[in-house]
Amino acid sequence: MSHRRKQNVDSHRRSTPLIILIALAVVTCVGWFVFNPARTGSSIDTIRHTTKFRLEDEVKIHADYAGSESCKQCHEDAYNLWAKSHHGLAERLPDASLDKPAFSPSRSFTHGTQKTSTREANGRCEVVAAGLDNTQEVFRVDRVIAHSPLRQMLVEFPGGRWQATEAAFDPRSNEWFNVYGNEDRKAGEWGHWTGRGMNWNTMCATCHNTRLRKNYDATNDIFRTTMAERGVGCESCHGPMKAHNAWQTANKNSHAQDPTIKKISRDQMFDTCAACHSRRGEITGDPKPGDSFFDHHLLSITDESDLFYADGQVRDEDYEVSAFLGSRMFHKGVRCTDCHDFHSAKVRLPGNMMCLSCHGPGATNAPLINPVTHSHHKVFGFDASGMMPNIDLTTYKPEAIKETGGECVNCHMPQTMYMQRHSRHDHGFTIPDPLLTKQFGIPNACNRCHTDKSTDWSLTHVEQWYGDKMNRPYRTHAQTVARARNGEASARDALLKMLQTDEQDYWRAVAANLLERWVNESSVANALAAKLSDTNALVRQNIIQTLATLGENTPPDILAALTNRLNDSSRNVRVVTAQSLAATIDLDSLAGSELKHMLDHNTDQPLGQLQLGMFEFTRGNATNALRHLQTAARWDLFSPGIRHETAILFSQLGRTREALVELQEAVRLAPRDAEFRFKLALAWNELGESAKVLAELEEAVKLDPRHARAQYNLGLARSAARNPTGAIQALLAAETAEPRDAQIPYARATIHAQLGQMDAARQAASRALELSPQFTEAAALLQQLRQ
Repeated sequence: MSHRRKQNVDSHRRSTPLIILIALAVVTCVGWFVFNPARTGSSIDTIRHTTKFRLEDEVKIHADYAGSESCKQCHEDAYNLWAKSHHGLAERLPDASLDKPAFSPSRSFTHGTQKTSTREANGRCEVVAAGLDNTQEVFRVDRVIAHSPLRQMLVEFPGGRWQATEAAFDPRSNEWFNVYGNEDRKAGEWGHWTGRGMNWNTMCATCHNTRLRKNYDATNDIFRTTMAERGVGCESCHGPMKAHNAWQTANKNSHAQDPTIKKISRDQMFDTCAACHSRRGEITGDPKPGDSFFDHHLLSITDESDLFYADGQVRDEDYEVSAFLGSRMFHKGVRCTDCHDFHSAKVRLPGNMMCLSCHGPGATNAPLINPVTHSHHKVFGFDASGMMPNIDLTTYKPEAIKETGGECVNCHMPQTMYMQRHSRHDHGFTIPDPLLTKQFGIPNACNRCHTDKSTDWSLTHVEQWYGDKMNRPYRTHAQTVARARNGEASARDALLKMLQTDEQDYWRAVAANLLERWVNESSVANALAAKLSDTNALVRQNIIQTLATLGENTPPDILAALTNRLNDSSRNVRVVTAQSLAATIDLDSLAGSELKHMLDHNTDQPLGQLQLGMFEFTRGNATNALRHLQTAARWDLFSPGIRHETAILFSQLGRTREALVELQEAVRLAPRDAEFRFKLALAWNELGESAKVLAELEEAVKLDPRHARAQYNLGLARSAARNPTGAIQALLAAETAEPRDAQIPYARATIHAQLGQMDAARQAASRALELSPQFTEAAALLQQLRQ
């Protein structure tokens, strides 16, 4: 099961600030046809109607679908290509012709400390595995999901649920294995196969079936999931076709234009693919072909988390779309169906032939590439000069390629293994750059293959072969993102430049996202607000999410600019705007009702409960908020992030001891997370436990020396503990990590003054005033020091 997970709460970057203050010293601190496509595009026009959002009635919608079998009579060739494809076999009932080898004869395998068996009994396929109480149970296979290189089994559970087994079958090697290797997941964990992390209704169903409605009933915690057709049928991509079938039947041989279908754009085709081939959160739960991707989804992109490497390469299970959006290929107009056949989904040509169909002589206006001189490797089918002696493509078989260094995809689309057996190509079309590996640990394709060689060995060859060509936007993007993640001050201006001038929409969105670290600076906030007119919805979404972190400190002009986006033409922008204005948003307005629908739609998962809880608290409903957060914690017992957010809520309610308990649990679950240690120190301070405050702050800065607030508060704590030298040391580290915060040099100035170090005190106070000219305390201190 490929998990279309929402962003994991443990890496969630937009936490509500913990309202616990510390004051320990002197400072306070191609054409394609679809049924009735919707309008799409990158327009930033606003909408003025205030219709409340509602999903269309599913009975009426599903009645418009004819089913894939109805297409076969007229479109037999396309049907046959589709039927044998990964789409055609995305989800199905057990089939003896396909599944008998997996279950007969019976067999067993171990994973971690556990054992799983498979067998055929009375004509049924069965899996014997640890169930809800960690004891062995017999489970009947109700459906099979996916085809190759692995198949997972679906088992029916109470409450309208289906769960995907972690036991999977590899039809190539005829063996069973566990998709999580030897992780040894146990019942009660979110990610155990009986848990919500392996729930088909949420994690699999939408992208393995046609026009699915999840239909989660939060009151009773049950599902009433329905669909137009099992599997990814023809109408998953073409839309409902019953009207088309009826018109064609009534107008046979008329040669008239069918009014029930319309040609859609290449970008609309891309959006249809993107709905499933992306890591994203769901807004509506009901996308259809022809709709804008951003009207239904919130896309995960390269940000502060470790979902992606800094150059945009996939790191976690991210699928294809984000990396592709960040590529030069997408920017120059390449779309999915340029390389993939519509119906088989296979690449249109084998190996390098696919790439050379654009990058070969006379093909297009794409850069001309000689694969031999470009790759500096032997290239299958080409002689030393880069010519093809044999142009018969039937001889160009991937299995015949023995030396793979000359294959374009091995350098520009490196593979990552998921689910133990599924190698997936990165669609970022990245440039192998060993310098980025040396600087920031970003993997490069050279050392992925040449594992016996050093990074310096690869770097020497790359510099010798390509020289200054390596100084390209790809490298600049990666370096800027990596430095921003490290909190380096130099990244701020580079991000602003990226936001304002980068020609690629994706990287402007990344810049907007990463500027959150500096958003409290008025120049940064104003620069972000000025780009709310960006033509790309992903950029506008990330600008709003970053500006939203200003909270009560949002200047009136920026608040007004945000409010205007409630009428944005793109739903993703409207919902994040409504979320940023959650305290006052009218839930009967279009944006307000879309937000509420999104929150309710996702309450079947811990993160959804967490988000709804935070929304309720913002609206002043503390009791409801706490109930949702406690539900989230119960559903994911091992999530430190949920414990952290629950602690924030308790803190804001003035229930400090309960906040402390939650933070202690967060630290127990994630002992190497500096932020949790920092928050625990603040909670101990609220309770007057100065020794424990100091201990947790010391641990926090050991874990993350660039945690500016931890270093700042450590400076105050050391000062209170009569360690002024150590205090100054911590404050200098804080200034290095956050050189634009005037409070830090001001704190240092007061300590220097106490020690009689007047020159250092004046220098620090002057620096505070330079950063914040209206800082009256710093001005008064400096005047006193000059007397």
